[in-house]
Amino acid sequence: MKALGMVVLAGVLAFGGLAVAAEMEGKIQTVDTAGKQMVLDDGTKLTWSEDTKISVKGQEGKLEDLKEGAKVKASYEEKDGKNVLGTIDVTE
Repeated sequence: MKALGMVVLAGVLAFGGLAVAAEMEGKIQTVDTAGKQMVLDDGTKLTWSEDTKISVKGQEGKLEDLKEGAKVKASYEEKDGKNVLGTIDVTE
């Protein structure tokens, strides 16, 4: 019985730290390449990291493709109080 309790505790600790990704769509209002941040038209601030995957209409993209007014679909996770991008796809 003690062993079962340890297994349950280990599972809770292992899965308790997982972040849940959120998705959203919008238009880029501003881009700050120095601050690695952009703001969407609804006011949502998104930060990118070295791990962020950028694509343009399904093709591999780069930071320069993130321009004001571009329509995007993004997935992100909240980390340390910031919305950190996992993927962002420029759709228009």
